[in-house]
Amino acid sequence: MDGQSGQQLKQLESVVLQIGEAVLVTTEVVDRLAAQVDTLTAQVQQQGYQIFALSDAVQTLAENHDGALARITQLTEVLHRLVAAIEDPESSG
Repeated sequence: MDGQSGQQLKQLESVVLQIGEAVLVTTEVVDRLAAQVDTLTAQVQQQGYQIFALSDAVQTLAENHDGALARITQLTEVLHRLVAAIEDPESSG
C-alpha cells in the first residue's frame, strides 16, 4: 500500500466515522422527538376527555335550566291565579 492509498483509507475511515456519529446523533434526536410526541399525544387525549366531560356537564346544566324554567313558569301562573283570586274573590268560584 503506497502513501496515497493509506491517506485515502484514513480519509475514508474518517468520513465513515463522521457518518456513524451523525446517524447516532440523529437516532437520539428522533428518539427524543418520539418521546415528546407520545407525551403530547397523551396530553391531547386527556384534554379530549376533559372537553367531553365539560360538554356533558354543560348539557346537563342546560337541561336542568330548562326544567327549572318550566317550573318557574308554572309557579308564576299559579301565583297569578292566586293574586287574581285574592283581588277578586267572587270570580274564583
